[in-house]
Amino acid sequence: MILEVIVREGDITKERVDAIVNPANSRGTMGGGVAGAIKKTGGDEIEREAIEHAPIKIGEAIATTAGKLPARFVIHAPTMEMPAQKISIENVERATHGALECAKNLGIRSIAFPGMGTGVGGVAKEDAAKCMINTIKRFLDT
Repeated sequence: MILEVIVREGDITKERVDAIVNPANSRGTMGGGVAGAIKKTGGDEIEREAIEHAPIKIGEAIATTAGKLPARFVIHAPTMEMPAQKISIENVERATHGALECAKNLGIRSIAFPGMGTGVGGVAKEDAAKCMINTIKRFLDT
């Protein structure tokens, strides 16, 4: 059971948790935004592992090692199929749920989320935060 969920503003690559979430694209490429920061800090091997699992459907998630990051895993939860696509709030919900399912399957106890879909995805930060919090609450209630 996940005991700690972190949803806040800050540098996710510095979080000391079991897993951080990468709001990826289905291809697993990590060019910019949060994904780019994770790759830059954690190393290219994170992207290589993610690409090996591609395509990753929206609503599903995969875990890779975290390279040089303090976290143990990176959970790649696509919010979009192609890089730099505008997305809907439903994609935020599906990606958040997929990340939580992946974390549960790995026995993860702490997980850090960025603002899912708030970069190139174009979702307003407030809308994404509300959606993510509601999705997390529903998940923990089941």
